[in-house]
Amino acid sequence: MPSLNFLNALDNNKINSKDININYSVEYANLSSAFISGIGDYVNLFEPNATKLENMNLGYIVTNIGTSSGVMPYTAFFARKSFIENNKDLIKRFRKSINKGLNYVKNHSSKEIASIISKQFNDLSINELETIIQRYKDNDSYFDNTFITKEAFQNLEDIMIKNNLLDKYVDYEKLIVND
Repeated sequence: MPSLNFLNALDNNKINSKDININYSVEYANLSSAFISGIGDYVNLFEPNATKLENMNLGYIVTNIGTSSGVMPYTAFFARKSFIENNKDLIKRFRKSINKGLNYVKNHSSKEIASIISKQFNDLSINELETIIQRYKDNDSYFDNTFITKEAFQNLEDIMIKNNLLDKYVDYEKLIVND
């Protein structure tokens, strides 16, 4: 998915991926190490790795790939149809709790959020967490709720079709459950 998102961002910015050398041979978990060792001029990293590299003066964050790739359900939760049918109340409560978290993020400062989640990120300072959260907020990276729109889903499918990972569109109503 990170590679697909990157390719889509290039395409959306009229950059032909065939005009640049993209190295797919590095294991995703080793991208930071490979970049530090001199492999590549750019690297596509998730947070907090990007901020860590920047804080160690080993690179600079250039852009947020997602802002160039468009809105899509990047992280989603999957379940079998039978589970969904037999656990509607559980799923409703789960979505309600995720929505509560998204609402909290939307309505609270990066500093407040960082102080709450800091225990899950022992190797980051509050300032680093605050910076990361603020970048995500500035780039409008958080969904407002768990509802996956047809347009966002189609953007994901467009990327998959363009990269030969999906033959045809999947019926949105058959795959996405928003209630």
